[in-house]
Amino acid sequence: MIVQTRPRVLIVDDNPGVVRALGRALSLDCDVVGVITDGSDVADAAARLWPVVLVVDVNLPNVNGLDVCRQITQHNPRAKVIMISAMTDDEVRREALEGGASGFFHKSAADELIAAIRRIWTEST
Repeated sequence: MIVQTRPRVLIVDDNPGVVRALGRALSLDCDVVGVITDGSDVADAAARLWPVVLVVDVNLPNVNGLDVCRQITQHNPRAKVIMISAMTDDEVRREALEGGASGFFHKSAADELIAAIRRIWTEST
């Protein structure tokens, strides 16, 4: 059995600049196992890559991030999804958390995002 020493994270965002920035920030503490740019591809990628945490943008092509979060957490109640957004709309935050998200962060809050991933990783091991 292989023991994971770092959380496996799947980044789901269609903005290349955000993906690069998140990838760099998260790679210091996490194993980024993949990047998905289309909401319709997330379920298959999650089943294939086995991430501990999915970091999912609210605004995605084809299937929005809120629907992705609901699909993932309904299919796998142990799944951990952290929603990110450039918006700071309290209604979107509420909807994400009610939809099963483990957290909701502004895209510029990388330190808070990493702290949340560490907390989730610690609680799941």
